[in-house]
Amino acid sequence: MKDASPSQLELDWSSFDPWRIQPLRHRLIEHPLLQPDQLVALGARLEVDGRVRTHSNDAEAGTPFNTAPRLHPNRRSATDTLEHISEAKAWMSLLNVQTDDIYRKLVDAVLDEVRAGVDSVDPGMCYRGGWIFVTSPRTVTPFHYDKEHNFILQIRGRKTLHVWDHRDEVAASEASRDRFHARHERDLLVWNEALRERAQTFELEPGMGAYMPSTSPHMVENGDEPSITMSFTYYTDSTRRDSLLHRAHYRLSQLGLKPPPVARHAAIDGLLHATLSASAEVRNRLLRMLGRTPHSDRASYAYADVY
Repeated sequence: MKDASPSQLELDWSSFDPWRIQPLRHRLIEHPLLQPDQLVALGARLEVDGRVRTHSNDAEAGTPFNTAPRLHPNRRSATDTLEHISEAKAWMSLLNVQTDDIYRKLVDAVLDEVRAGVDSVDPGMCYRGGWIFVTSPRTVTPFHYDKEHNFILQIRGRKTLHVWDHRDEVAASEASRDRFHARHERDLLVWNEALRERAQTFELEPGMGAYMPSTSPHMVENGDEPSITMSFTYYTDSTRRDSLLHRAHYRLSQLGLKPPPVARHAAIDGLLHATLSASAEVRNRLLRMLGRTPHSDRASYAYADVY
């Protein structure tokens, strides 16, 4: 791949498509903040505020992602899990590391470097986030999707990343995406072993990674050694528009209406987007008048209390 800038991430920006899954390489393997001792310290800081998500390696591809920590609890503390990850039999995510003053600099350093390439085809980068995954051998990340665009980078160990196109309605129905954007629920996203045949598969080793567009379903199978992975995520104008339209479709479905899928009818999409954007602006103004600060998907960084 062509390195178009002195970035920590290497990909050919001349062919970058924000709505296409693609491989990449990176130079973060030796970054001091991504070494095990530093992650133990970070885990201890984040656990105090509940910014750690974890489950045991009993979770499978089809385990509901939202409830995996409750269904298959990992009862070790974050520090204990991270210090003994080889035998902990656990999956752990350090959430929203941009809330940590030290790690926000890392999130900004990477996303600042790629912003020019992203903005040229997908402007409006905001809602920046960082997520670090530390996992025991032979541990699975259940099938799920997320709202953000995502640069996922393998730092240590090996894992198999399966990703499905965000438009694949066999992997994830339009109704499941509508509900996810409206309620942040993934209960209509259902795993089936036959889906493997439809996935793009990446055998990730240190220095390798992938770019996944918003709501690209994915599932991860860890190798025979502990793994460290980091995701750098963000929203753009297009992800905000896409999310707003899915929320509108969900509301219409509750009224018994069935609009065409998002991006299938430009005129309907345009009308819905304009209507809901105006409504959201009025709501936010009212909240400010009442002395409340509304959550906004235009915020510079992801909110720590929204996962």
